[in-house]
Amino acid sequence: MSRGHSTQQVRQRGNIRIVVLALVVALVVGGWFAVGSISQSLREQGAVSVRNAILDSAKQCCAIEGSYPASLEHLQRDYGLRVNSQDYLITYEVFAENIMPSVVVVPR
Repeated sequence: MSRGHSTQQVRQRGNIRIVVLALVVALVVGGWFAVGSISQSLREQGAVSVRNAILDSAKQCCAIEGSYPASLEHLQRDYGLRVNSQDYLITYEVFAENIMPSVVVVPR
């Protein structure tokens, strides 16, 4: 039995390999972008959760003490607030003790 392949069969196999390789590369690149998108979404959701936790602690402080806390450190020290400062950049600004502070949380 001789295994003679025509030139056309060899080209078809070569074309099939190229198409399969292109599909594999496209899947890998698509997966890479999907993971990046999901990761970004999770960081943004985490930032919203951190902001809500800070505001909830500030409201609790206001209810107990009669005024909003002057600093984020006050909430961390006296109200048990824990914030991951390595993953999030937090801006806590107080205008007056009877006005809710401005809190901005941005993923790093």
